Amino acid sequence: MRKFQNPILSGFYPDPSAIRVGEDYYLVTSSFEFFPGVPIFHSKDLVNWRQLGHVLDRPSQLNLDGIQPSRGIWAPTIRYHNGVYYMITTFVDNEKECHNFYVTATDPAGSWSEPVWLEDAPGIDPSLLFDDDGKVYYTGNRVPPEGQLYPKHMDIWLQELDVASGKLIGPKTSIWQGALKVAHAQEGPHLYKIGSWYYLLIAEGGTGHTHAITIARSESPAGPYEGYKGNPILTHRHLGRSYPIVNVGHGELIETQKGDWWMLCLASRPYGGYYRNLGRETFLVPVSWEREWPVVSPGKGIVEQEGEAPDLPEAAWPQLPARDDFDSPELAPIWNFIRTPRGDYWSLSDRPGSLRLTLKPASIAAVDNPSFVGRRQQHMSFRAETALSFAPQEAGDAAGIVLLQNADFQFRVEYGSFDGVTEIRLTQRKHGEENVLAASSYSGENLVLRAEAHGQRYGFYWRGVESEQWQALAEEADGTILSTDMAGGFTGAYMGMYAACADAGRTHYADFDWFSYEPLDQE
Repeated sequence: MRKFQNPILSGFYPDPSAIRVGEDYYLVTSSFEFFPGVPIFHSKDLVNWRQLGHVLDRPSQLNLDGIQPSRGIWAPTIRYHNGVYYMITTFVDNEKECHNFYVTATDPAGSWSEPVWLEDAPGIDPSLLFDDDGKVYYTGNRVPPEGQLYPKHMDIWLQELDVASGKLIGPKTSIWQGALKVAHAQEGPHLYKIGSWYYLLIAEGGTGHTHAITIARSESPAGPYEGYKGNPILTHRHLGRSYPIVNVGHGELIETQKGDWWMLCLASRPYGGYYRNLGRETFLVPVSWEREWPVVSPGKGIVEQEGEAPDLPEAAWPQLPARDDFDSPELAPIWNFIRTPRGDYWSLSDRPGSLRLTLKPASIAAVDNPSFVGRRQQHMSFRAETALSFAPQEAGDAAGIVLLQNADFQFRVEYGSFDGVTEIRLTQRKHGEENVLAASSYSGENLVLRAEAHGQRYGFYWRGVESEQWQALAEEADGTILSTDMAGGFTGAYMGMYAACADAGRTHYADFDWFSYEPLDQE
């Protein structure tokens, strides 16, 4: 039997939702303050996935201006009905107000429609069920109408959606408040019609260590719902914080074309202590059915690092190259901006074969839209390098590599003009306070920068383009500042290319000839 390795999507890809259309599988995840929003993936075997692009790839679909870290796009759900794909999600603003909307497409690779915003749709984590009788049901969570009995006590509610008008119609119905009354944070509802039953799968316990997945069923979409006596059907909170996979939750059931069942869920892999730099990742778990209830990971009840692959023909995609030479007319889908990009501050055509970033005063250490193009950290140990062509002209000009969890927790390796000298600096930003860990004098225009991690031990280096000798800035930097456990929030660590200046109104730029990322060991 063929084996597969978890996670199936490594790095910050939380809240997975997936569908099968014929023999094709499509998956989306949350994206928070990063643009484009909602990455979408395609698979033939549930194990090997390739990114098609993003669902929300136009500023008209997604305005993230000024959005604080870990707000923005939460928990999308993807569904398919009569030739149309639907993606429904929540936009969370800085006041934590929730705005739910959906977009549609006839091709999952896009393009997707402009948002259909839903009025009077409280809460987060919306999902859709297209029922056999033609009705469409919306589920989400909200504060219970009778009030909260304990902190983060939430209610799962249902209402009919008129897709033709884009409006919720009829009464709102409270359908379940979870199986674990002390767990709190009932959310992430997915409603399915399987056989004669309506199954309601939800997450409980918050998205931290006590995360869990529970289920209920009913003969009617509006209930009453019977909670499964075997709940929770999946959790790792009882395994302790030293277990290699933690905070398991937010599940999605999916049936293969052969009639086998699987569950996608999120979880994290802490390392170097209970530190989760990689964020919440996507995992795959087998499911069987007993007495019309799902049994997740039969006989074991846990998410394993290695398991038997689905009974589907293996369909591996070509492996992405470790190095992006920026030869394509468009950025590869692994790249993101922080918030919606405003202005023409990046180009692949101004200097063909390079990514050109125009210097902006927008700081990556602020809630802003900096001149930054980045990708997810996907391995506990890795090496990232970039070749930079740049000549600082005025005080404050800087360009280089940034590794960040958010605006207040990051490492920056920058070549620039600082305090009257031109040098390469390594800056650590922790709890919003900056400390220059190391600096090297340099006055050329071409250099290569490297960031390297061995678990939570991070090293930072540079060399001239013509030199083979690396100069170390630091080799024992503490990588735990890039974890959610130190920095807070819901995202995983990013890294990428950055350019900044002190004053607006100038046209100066940095060229990145290539960027490479590769794992350093087998995990």
